[in-house]
Amino acid sequence: MPDHVYKHIQITGSSETSSDDAIRSAIEKASTTIREIRWFKVIESRGHVTDGKIAHWQVTVDLGFTIDE
Repeated sequence: MPDHVYKHIQITGSSETSSDDAIRSAIEKASTTIREIRWFKVIESRGHVTDGKIAHWQVTVDLGFTIDE
């Protein structure tokens, strides 16, 4: 197995539906411009409340991707 070197960045996704959906949308959007995403780690979960109800889930993730050889 070859050695891998990873770069990682933090991004935040948002969703009106759920925290899982916020994660998915962040990764899907990032994958349009970042190749070889290999892993993610949830850094922070938070939300926006309107009239006593959750209006948006906001999740910050650390994305790891391999560096081109």
